[in-house]
Amino acid sequence: MDVTLALDIGGTKIAAGLVDSDGTLVHQAKLSTPDGDAEAVWTVVDTLVTEALTEAGGRVRGVGIASAGPIDLPAGTVSPINITEWQRFPIVERVSALTGAPVRLGGDGLCMALGERWRGAGCGAPFLLGMVVSTGVGGGLVLDGAPYDGRTGNAGHVGHVVVDPDGGPCSCGGRGCVETIAAGPRMAQWAHDHGWEATAEADAKELADAANAGVEVALQAFRRGATAVAAMIASVGAVCDLDLVVVGGGVAKSGALLFDPLREALATYAGWTSCVGCGCCPPSSAATQAWSARPLSSIPEKDCAPYAFGPNRTDPAVQEPASCRTPKSSSAHTEGRCLRRRE
Repeated sequence: MDVTLALDIGGTKIAAGLVDSDGTLVHQAKLSTPDGDAEAVWTVVDTLVTEALTEAGGRVRGVGIASAGPIDLPAGTVSPINITEWQRFPIVERVSALTGAPVRLGGDGLCMALGERWRGAGCGAPFLLGMVVSTGVGGGLVLDGAPYDGRTGNAGHVGHVVVDPDGGPCSCGGRGCVETIAAGPRMAQWAHDHGWEATAEADAKELADAANAGVEVALQAFRRGATAVAAMIASVGAVCDLDLVVVGGGVAKSGALLFDPLREALATYAGWTSCVGCGCCPPSSAATQAWSARPLSSIPEKDCAPYAFGPNRTDPAVQEPASCRTPKSSSAHTEGRCLRRRE
């Protein structure tokens, strides 16, 4: 089987998939990221990789790893903030030894951006920010059509853009990062601290349910998070002159709860000419393991959802050209469209 193995390593789950050269997902599996020592986490990776290799007949053409950061590309190691047991963990060396295949490592946000540009919501956009709002907030940049990973592989990690100089401490060691406001657990904690009557274990999904039921403090938590994300997007847009921002992750699955106040806040913050021309939308693929395969392959699952907007856009969304359509289904493109810079 001529397939690429994709790994997605995050603080909540670790996922694996097999992707063919057309971007079709032919196998997928995921397990929760365990607590414990470094080897306990590695055991989960080993299990998923071994299972995938069996499905592939024992051989893959290559491996793409998308990991939460920070990463160290020259060393091939990862030290995810949300997997404290892994400090400079030699993920490339370990996976290479296990599979016998060439291995490419990337930050999860950059891999997401590449996958979306290849087969998804960012198809063809030369200046793209892909970002994930979930347990944490991550991101990656495609600039002038090429991935930009920076000196160590951590460029575009927009979750640690400071949006509140007097804000609370962040897990990165800084203060006031957008992640301290917009990450799912931080939004839920803020709601708890401001009177949300829910169990201590209630998470962002339950917060979204409460917001959809009209609970005011839950709605405030989403507005607060969306405003922080909007301030960050406006700042990054001013620096990088973006065409499009694709916002994915578990919190983004809340849909209008996040995207409606995000649209409103962008109209306030994005006054610079280049920012006004930038559009935003959700990703086209729900399978994050697909993003990690982009160095060698990738995967679409569905077209862009209908929450597509820019800071000054009220006109109807523009139909994507046929060249940007996924090979799996062209009919899906009639339902969801993306806005991006118009000439």
